[in-house]
Amino acid sequence: MVKLTEYSQRGGCAAKLGPGDLAGVLNQLPVMHNPNVLVGITTSDDAGVYKLNATTALVQTVDFFTPIVDDPYLFGQIAAANSLSDIYAMGATPLTALNLVAFPNCKLPGEVLLAILQGGQDKVAEAGAVIIGGHSIVDNEPKYGLSVTGLAHPEKIWTNAGAQPGDCLVLTKALGTGILTSAARADLFPHGVAEATASMAALNAVAAKVAAGFNINACTDITGFGLLGHVYEMAAGSKVSITIDSTALPLLPEAAEAANMGLVPGGAYTNRNYLKTVTFAEPVKENIRDICFDPQTSGGLLFAVPGDQAQALIAALQAAGVAAASLIGQVTADGGGDIYVR
Repeated sequence: MVKLTEYSQRGGCAAKLGPGDLAGVLNQLPVMHNPNVLVGITTSDDAGVYKLNATTALVQTVDFFTPIVDDPYLFGQIAAANSLSDIYAMGATPLTALNLVAFPNCKLPGEVLLAILQGGQDKVAEAGAVIIGGHSIVDNEPKYGLSVTGLAHPEKIWTNAGAQPGDCLVLTKALGTGILTSAARADLFPHGVAEATASMAALNAVAAKVAAGFNINACTDITGFGLLGHVYEMAAGSKVSITIDSTALPLLPEAAEAANMGLVPGGAYTNRNYLKTVTFAEPVKENIRDICFDPQTSGGLLFAVPGDQAQALIAALQAAGVAAASLIGQVTADGGGDIYVR
């Protein structure tokens, strides 16, 4: 069997531009203005939103990466679920998708590419959307992902910039996928790796559908910048401060043990070096700090919901099968993106 991750020189999540690199480039571009753009690049949100009319807005996103698992079908599933997640994070419904493919056709057989594409197509079909085309190039590294378009009502868009003091933060998936992906390459912690793989392949559709019945003030999904990277984007965009309870974080099985062994991807250190507004309470253990910075693939949704609705939201999510749903923190005050992890 082909060991697909051997063809990835940089290793999945860690290959993504670090938050500091990305911000440094984007800040040099002039901002484009259009009255129909409801969400653009200024708040580092999960997708762009363009208003078509009073009742319909287009929600658009794109994501792709190198293999993080060896099974090509599963890689396709995970990459598609990751791309679709940005649509759910905006409170939208996915409609169409375009494949983005880079493939070393002189090194890997065509059946590997077929399996990747089939995995992606099956996941898109599960989401109720349809693939209508795409683009492919020859490359030394295999890469796969999707450009996804969704629909939403312009007045019902979730963004990462609406969190308010008094809100509670609810996370819908367990953390540790980057660390357990590193463990997989070392053939360690097979139970945790299997749970991480299943989590990455799972859509955020149910969580988004349940949350639509609540007053969601802000939402984002947890991906390459890790939990704290995306919490920071929410805090900075909302101009608030946030406190995270490290003891309440849902963790994938064996993630803490793997982190304790040092199986931490390079992207976690990139995230840690960039985030200067994070303060940890002294008792927070180093392996938990690593998990807080761990780059996730197809992670959970993070909701900022009024405090008096948080427990009801968690109960509804868990009743719908989102077992990891947890209250992990609070929006504490107006501020400039400060994060305190206790």
